[in-house]
Amino acid sequence: MTSNMADDKGPQRLSLILGAKPAAIKPPAYQWQDMALKIIAEFGVPDFKRNSVFRVCKVNSKELVEKAVNETKELCPTGDKWKYFFKVVDSLKKPNVKSL
Repeated sequence: MTSNMADDKGPQRLSLILGAKPAAIKPPAYQWQDMALKIIAEFGVPDFKRNSVFRVCKVNSKELVEKAVNETKELCPTGDKWKYFFKVVDSLKKPNVKSL
């Protein structure tokens, strides 16, 4: 019986005993969430502006957001692309009214 006590390591974590696997990352539930995640990664959006990107993608049409992304890529090759992205989205949302 002394050999069993020598092998006893004491209390162990439950996850080791059960062989728990690490939690899998859940895929986005909606298409606009996936689009927002791609924009955040591509433009290097800081943490404090992430929610704004999600809101832009949720509230606006997919076409408008894609157009804003393409214009940002084309017109802002360097610098803070995420700032320019918000400016482009804002300008696309406003109706183009030309004065006479």
